[in-house]
Amino acid sequence: MISPPSLPKYVLITPARNEAQFIRLTLESVVSQMVKPEKWVIVSDGSTDGTDDILREFAARHAWIELVRMTERAERHFAGKVHAFNAGYACVSSAAYDVIGSLDADISFDPEYFAFLLGKLAADSALGLVGTPFQEENRTYDYRFTNIEHVSGACQLFRRQCFEQIGGYVPVKGGCIDHIAVLSARMAGWKTRTFPEKVCKHHRTMGTAQVGAITARFKNGTKDYAIGNHPMWELFRAVYQMTRKPLVVGGLMVALGYFWALIRRMERPVSTELVAFQRREQMARLKRFFTRDSSRQPRLATSA
Repeated sequence: MISPPSLPKYVLITPARNEAQFIRLTLESVVSQMVKPEKWVIVSDGSTDGTDDILREFAARHAWIELVRMTERAERHFAGKVHAFNAGYACVSSAAYDVIGSLDADISFDPEYFAFLLGKLAADSALGLVGTPFQEENRTYDYRFTNIEHVSGACQLFRRQCFEQIGGYVPVKGGCIDHIAVLSARMAGWKTRTFPEKVCKHHRTMGTAQVGAITARFKNGTKDYAIGNHPMWELFRAVYQMTRKPLVVGGLMVALGYFWALIRRMERPVSTELVAFQRREQMARLKRFFTRDSSRQPRLATSA
């Protein structure tokens, strides 16, 4: 439970809603860490499927695991996840820590996972947010159409000063809360980085907790618009997605979702400054992509 002197101390917060199918894998992964957190608050967000029973089992064996129970709510949306996270955040206010992590309840990883990420933060004081790629159905997240500077929401490890400076997560019902946090950190002057030397395993296909894969692609397109993706960037992203399962139709649904939101002038939950910042980054990455500047755009030979 105590970090070595060379590594920063960290706490974890996990919002969990009906995660009985996979949460034991996450619990076992954290419990087996070489460097354990000072505290891990798991917020059961109205779970009704036995999640709480599993959490109580582990909390009874490990004093540094705390279960917080929130009342059941009818809606499932990303703003609710932020509210659950904030309930956990309040529970670590008295803890001594340098790093705070948001950890999903459906991932697993090796025993050196957090020691590795903490070492990266210790080695570079300009790093405000770090993480790793995730594997999903034996495929690893593709960074060609995001960026090595993007950090997946499956596990985001923030330097405490960075997290406090950006004001934490924004409670957006439609999602992209992790993406907004990454952009906000960079816009505030912090470096953000994904380190592909390690991966975590994501056991539920992203975006399919309540909907099918096709509908999830459409929703991804609307979220891309909501956070301000450049139309040119979105076209290339949709074309690329057509080469991935579900073939062709997946990419079409991403494009349809984006341009449907564009036509409707869907309200954006982010500032115009953040939209402009992201679009500048996207155009710069497209330029590097087409000029094949591989030294500045690391590639992972994987699929999204």
